[in-house]
Amino acid sequence: MFNDASALIDDLKSRGLTLGVVESATGGLISHIITDVPGSSEVFKGAIVAYSNELKLKLVGVQVETLHKYGSVSSQVAEQMAEGGLNLLKVDICIADTGIAGPGGGTGEKPVGLVWGAMASDKGACSRQYIFNYTRVINKQKFALTALGMVEEYLKSTA
Repeated sequence: MFNDASALIDDLKSRGLTLGVVESATGGLISHIITDVPGSSEVFKGAIVAYSNELKLKLVGVQVETLHKYGSVSSQVAEQMAEGGLNLLKVDICIADTGIAGPGGGTGEKPVGLVWGAMASDKGACSRQYIFNYTRVINKQKFALTALGMVEEYLKSTA
């Protein structure tokens, strides 16, 4: 699992790439982890916390049909969030998350601890599902680290 934001920032710098974030379940935690790294402003352009469905629709471009068909915690919504952030923030890579941190809010199909992380670049968008079974705070930390891990994996695959 991802654990070195400084190395990620250095890798982005060396490649001349910029990063943006659209957060829902993590509520700004991904941005916090990134901005704890000195010099992160060279690559991190900003973030949008689209916690409500209203902001997902109005601000980052999630389609109402997608939201109704799949629900806010879905691969489709996560990918549309990442793609919307890519365009809105004018970055090379955008990551997004949507999930259920708990302790309530889960269902049989979408349990507490479920998160969809997504990443978009000029090569398209992809998403991954994770399920964690911890407290709300730890679930959010795991959500944030897995989203950053997607960027790390992407960079390794394009080295």
